[in-house]
Amino acid sequence: MPLADSPAPIAIELSDASVTFGRGSRAVPALAKTNLRIAEGEFVALVGPSGCGKSTILRLASGLVQPTTGAVIVGGREVAARALRVGMAFQNPTMLPWMTIERNIMLPLKIVEPYRSQFRKLRRTAFRDKANALLEQVGLKGFGSNYPWQLSGGMLQRANLCRALIHEPRLLLLDEPFGALDQFTREELWSILQGLWMTHKPTVLLVTHDLREAGFLAGRICVMSARPGRILDDNSVEFARPRTVAMTFEPDFVALNQKLRALIVDARATPQEGG
Repeated sequence: MPLADSPAPIAIELSDASVTFGRGSRAVPALAKTNLRIAEGEFVALVGPSGCGKSTILRLASGLVQPTTGAVIVGGREVAARALRVGMAFQNPTMLPWMTIERNIMLPLKIVEPYRSQFRKLRRTAFRDKANALLEQVGLKGFGSNYPWQLSGGMLQRANLCRALIHEPRLLLLDEPFGALDQFTREELWSILQGLWMTHKPTVLLVTHDLREAGFLAGRICVMSARPGRILDDNSVEFARPRTVAMTFEPDFVALNQKLRALIVDARATPQEGG
């Protein structure tokens, strides 16, 4: 039996991973050699200047992009060979307009094993109940029969989180999921996402430009340099959970934001070598 204080297994590991798009004179280095380890159940945020490679790291973890050099290990296996359930949510919810919200949320169950083989049998019973239970958790009880065009942007993003979590992913990848929303809706969704993470405890990698969002949600924040990106700073966020919006105006939280902002301003102003 493992000791109570033994470290959690590593969910994501980048080992000297770099990414260059194109070849020859058209080569564009997006990510410098980067090392990063994220333990199972951690919530990590990536922040930094635009174009610094934050989303590239997210795509490496998902297998959508392969490293030019180095290795990416997810769930103990190289990312190209892994069998790991991954949930993803982006800035635009991309719901299928001809399907109800309930059916949109159930789409991963139609695709991902072991749910796929049971979908025809359980889609009108257990899987529907699963979708509606998640909708209730995010404050959308009773909206499962609506169509995407009948919901606001904030409601669609709540449903998007449900779709990302319904197949119980071990890894949740979030790329600016609230970037298109107004401030008050974003803050409301921070609390909802925090609650979902505390309940389900997936490993989460969040890309965001919003420093308050990173401080509110993450247990670690990694600050990246200008392109080609590399990690300049990697610190734990020690604020107790559950966190509140009011906490983000307290001196310690404001000091964290100022530190992050200073790092990013400096990163934008400092040319990177090896570009």
